[in-house]
Amino acid sequence: MSSAEINKNEVDIVIGALNADLTQFLNSWKPFFSGFHLIIVKDPELKDDLNIPEGFDVDVYSKPDIEKVVGAANSAMFSGYSCRYFGYLVSKKKYIVSIDDDCVPAKDPKGVLVDAVSQHVTNLENPATPLFFNTLYDPYCEGADFVRGYPFSLRSGVPCAASCGLWLNLADLDAKGNDTSEVVSNRGFIPPALGVLCLFSKSKEQMPFKKICNGTFFNTDMFERLVCGY
Repeated sequence: MSSAEINKNEVDIVIGALNADLTQFLNSWKPFFSGFHLIIVKDPELKDDLNIPEGFDVDVYSKPDIEKVVGAANSAMFSGYSCRYFGYLVSKKKYIVSIDDDCVPAKDPKGVLVDAVSQHVTNLENPATPLFFNTLYDPYCEGADFVRGYPFSLRSGVPCAASCGLWLNLADLDAKGNDTSEVVSNRGFIPPALGVLCLFSKSKEQMPFKKICNGTFFNTDMFERLVCGY
């Protein structure tokens, strides 16, 4: 799926702003953000005014906006990179993409910039296969099929509620892993859908994540129904 085939009215791009000057960050993503609506949430602890270049459809939220919605007593929950969660709260779109303001688009082995937006949406609109996984390619991509031996009973897959990105040039580890691992960076490009995580809902049902480079996308309807239990 190309960005031209995406209904851009169904997507919000949410950015938690911990840095005041977003010029370099937004310009690096401009080929893929163009035409999409952006929600930028300023870290309540950030004192400087935001510097946002022209050419973007953007709504900016700051500490007064957060306090107006959740109350002053609860606004501390949205400090630091947690400020992005306020963007999830106010978005009304079907899909949400969240990208940190210190990330730049990845390049594939040929040096071509990766359109993470269209790849994430493709993940969400196609089933995931977390129980029996093909590490060669995504069986749902155009022109592909399941490899020999893939169980027929699992080929319909399961709904994909969230599509998570993978950092490059930094070890993408949890807190404990960062403290104990000798790995200092991840420099290998990971093609779409060549890694899978499972998220457990309150009912302990496995919900699929597909991992690709850069950012996190949510199908808000599926995420609320499958993960949050709404």
